[in-house]
Amino acid sequence: MRRCAMNFARYFWLGLGGLSIVLGAIGAVLPLLPTTPFLILGAFAFSKSSPKLEAWLLDHPRFGPAIVNWRTERAIARKAKWLATLVMVLTVVFGGLAGLSVTILAIQASIFALVLAFLWTRPEPQNPVSTKNAPRA
Repeated sequence: MRRCAMNFARYFWLGLGGLSIVLGAIGAVLPLLPTTPFLILGAFAFSKSSPKLEAWLLDHPRFGPAIVNWRTERAIARKAKWLATLVMVLTVVFGGLAGLSVTILAIQASIFALVLAFLWTRPEPQNPVSTKNAPRA
């Protein structure tokens, strides 16, 4: 029975990690869905289920550094903050140009304002970590 519970937990974390990576990939092209939080969740889930997938994600040249910076310092790079800000502003602007209702735009802008407040209050990495020697947590 214990082995069954261990297998269930492993598959649960593996499934959550896979789903998080898929949502993060979708978020890379859709401005309303965030990428990095899903990748951070994916790395956490893979740390519980698949060290190989966790290592692949942490060593990824594009996404690995952001995950490692968050794990080690709870920090977000300035470039990422500016890019996120630009995408959110453009999303509201294009929504307005597309004729979305003022109510929808206000809700969207309010949510983005909260996200940006969180984002800009996070520190920037003081010691950016190379993904090749990053702690695996």
